[in-house]
Amino acid sequence: MPDSFKKFIPLHKTNFMSLVYLGLGTNLGDKEQNLNNTIQVLSIEVGNVLKRSSFYASKPWGFESENDFLNAVVLVETYLSPFGLLTKTQEIERNLGRTVKSTVGYSDRLIDIDILVFDDLIIDQPTLKVPHPLIAERDFVLNPLLEVAPELIDPVSKKRFQDLILP
Repeated sequence: MPDSFKKFIPLHKTNFMSLVYLGLGTNLGDKEQNLNNTIQVLSIEVGNVLKRSSFYASKPWGFESENDFLNAVVLVETYLSPFGLLTKTQEIERNLGRTVKSTVGYSDRLIDIDILVFDDLIIDQPTLKVPHPLIAERDFVLNPLLEVAPELIDPVSKKRFQDLILP
């Protein structure tokens, strides 16, 4: 998407509700409590949490750590724009104790919130890529996403996410 298109996407709030799938992950502290706290804060600060997946345990992806992850996906209805949501989720991460956002590589984290799918939008900006480009490569994202939305269509390929499962 050209930078000129970005100006047409509202930066903070819109007048209509959007459906957003968020991926949640944690590998430090009380992981179940971290996810539950995050879901509660999302329901207060982002919008109505319509569905949530089970919690999925996984090994670290993209880096070495002795700390396994606990992951989930939530479906949220929000008035926030994509960039407003990005700002809000980063603020929530900081408020819940995340001190460093990975810029190069990955590391242990108290909480991570990723925007997986935002309506049927395709956004390709340096700070925001929607749908998340690594969904199909990460079982710890794809499995909970399919639990919440088994028929969800990838806006890029126009295929169901369940059909993108790598062998």
